[in-house]
Parts: sequence; C-alpha cells; structure tokens
Amino acid sequence: MPKNPINQRVKLTELKSQLFRALSNPVRIRILDELRTEEKTVTEIRDKLEIELPNVSQQLAVLKASNLVLARKQGVNIYYSCANPKLFKLLDVAKEIFQAQLNDLQEALGK
Repeated sequence: MPKNPINQRVKLTELKSQLFRALSNPVRIRILDELRTEEKTVTEIRDKLEIELPNVSQQLAVLKASNLVLARKQGVNIYYSCANPKLFKLLDVAKEIFQAQLNDLQEALGK
C-alpha cells in the first residue's frame, strides 16, 4: 500500500517542531556550540559555560532525548558529542538571520 503523502508531511512537521523545541533553550544551544569541535564531558561543559552541573545534566538529557547529542561512556566519564554535524549549519543560518535583523533594527534606531 502506498504511503499517504499528507501523513508524511504531518509527521515531518511534527519532527521539525520537536527539533525547534529542543533548540528553544539558550543553554542547550550553548552546549551544542561547545560540542562543535570535539566531544566533552559534563564537567568540561559546566566549566566552560559556568553553569551549575545539575542544569547542564538536565539540558544534556533533553538534547539526548531529542537525538541531538550522543553519549559515550569511557571509564567513569561520559563524553557527549553532536549526533549530526548538519545541526551546526542550521544554527549558523539562524545566527545570520538574527544578525541581519539586529543590524536592520540598529539602522532604524540610528536614523
């Protein structure tokens, strides 16, 4: 039986919505930025972001549940990494959009 294209579009829309919900917290975006170049432990992320350990752990749990980060255990440490580097392209494009909006606002206020 052929797949229903309407159901596929609805499912895709739901997945997009889930992705953006997972990215809706600034701490989660900062964590992903920390994982841009290499995997890190919770402690390394906490030290870099200067955020309480329970908050970092909670936000990593959301990212992991959303399949945006992977966890790898080595000894007593758990190393986190980005599940799909294409996510950084999305974050970079969003940054460009917001920077352009900010520039437009500053121009409007300066006139």
